[in-house]
Amino acid sequence: MGPRFLGKRWRNSASMSEVFFMRAAAHVIPGYRFTLGITFFYLSMILLIPLAAFLLYASGMGVGKFLAVATELRVVHAYLVSFGTSLAAALVNAVFGLLLAWVLVRYDFPGKRLLDGLIDLPFALPTAVAGIALTTLYAENGWLGRFFYAAGIPSAFSVLGITIALVFVGIPFVARSVQPVLEGLDPQLEEAAEMLGASRWLTFRRVVFPELLSPLLTGFALAFARGIGEYGSVVFIAGNLPYETEIAPLLIMAKLESFDYPSAAAIAIVMMAASFLVLLALNGYQRWRMHHQGV
Repeated sequence: MGPRFLGKRWRNSASMSEVFFMRAAAHVIPGYRFTLGITFFYLSMILLIPLAAFLLYASGMGVGKFLAVATELRVVHAYLVSFGTSLAAALVNAVFGLLLAWVLVRYDFPGKRLLDGLIDLPFALPTAVAGIALTTLYAENGWLGRFFYAAGIPSAFSVLGITIALVFVGIPFVARSVQPVLEGLDPQLEEAAEMLGASRWLTFRRVVFPELLSPLLTGFALAFARGIGEYGSVVFIAGNLPYETEIAPLLIMAKLESFDYPSAAAIAIVMMAASFLVLLALNGYQRWRMHHQGV
């Protein structure tokens, strides 16, 4: 019995042991079927039933009316504003969120804990309060807006103002996605690259950044999805001018206030489908990347 056969037999037995322990671990928690049922019930109440309500409201319109509402010129322009500003804000957050996480992990400085806590402020602050504060700051006579207007750049009541608001609400998603992965990186990898003569930029590009790409994409996707549906922090600073700064969530609210639930559901379904396709594409890319790396 050769060593190659023994090695193969040992690997097969190890794989069978892993499968056995994984199956046994699934039933460690008492009341497995009961907790599984509670989980599905909770997900149904929070996620599946609301989504089904959207489809139910839109199903009574018919295909022709659904397409007429979803492709109306004013609605299409609102899509472009919402998706364009969300994409721009997510790209900005991807860059500065990575820098913010890097500074918090790699450096020690006075006020580090305070800065670390301030990252989560957009999560705790009511969106309407954030919108009013940003509008006050970036208005023409605001503390920050006066510099933009002096340079001929309108900050409030413009597409730029919408992007600023979405950057504010989306920065925690990127920073909190990258930070724990960056903390868990083995510093010996960077030390080995430095000993082999690699520069700091080359070490970051070839050693550190590939490990941060997946959490960075996750944070980007979460920030993008949050920006698409953001309403409270955007509606004040947007100006809400049709065909200029009107966002799609505002049109949904307008349809709801006029009791036009099918039209509101139609706009929401288009936004939800677009968000789902973006998230699906990013998840597919991550799975392909993990498979390409042999993970």
